[in-house]
Amino acid sequence: DGVYHNMPSGPVQGRETIRGFIAGFIRPWAETRWEVLSLVTDGDLVVAERIDRIRVGERWIELPCCGVFHLRDGKIALWKDYFDLQTYTRALAG
Repeated sequence: DGVYHNMPSGPVQGRETIRGFIAGFIRPWAETRWEVLSLVTDGDLVVAERIDRIRVGERWIELPCCGVFHLRDGKIALWKDYFDLQTYTRALAG
């Protein structure tokens, strides 16, 4: 019953729907590395400022992101990712 909200898109809900959405989004990715810059927690809230480094073919894309996670019973109930979509799409276009 979790929700994933990739902020440039609408929210998606449910394990299989989220799995399908993420699979489509990352389809061109050959490799991903995450550099966590800041990690803040407050009870069931986690905020992760990070750089997503994504390899598409031979090209690397650096995408600054901020993920906000709301936990329930130790599992992610709501995941929101904030990033600039134009930074990503321009880098994909080469």
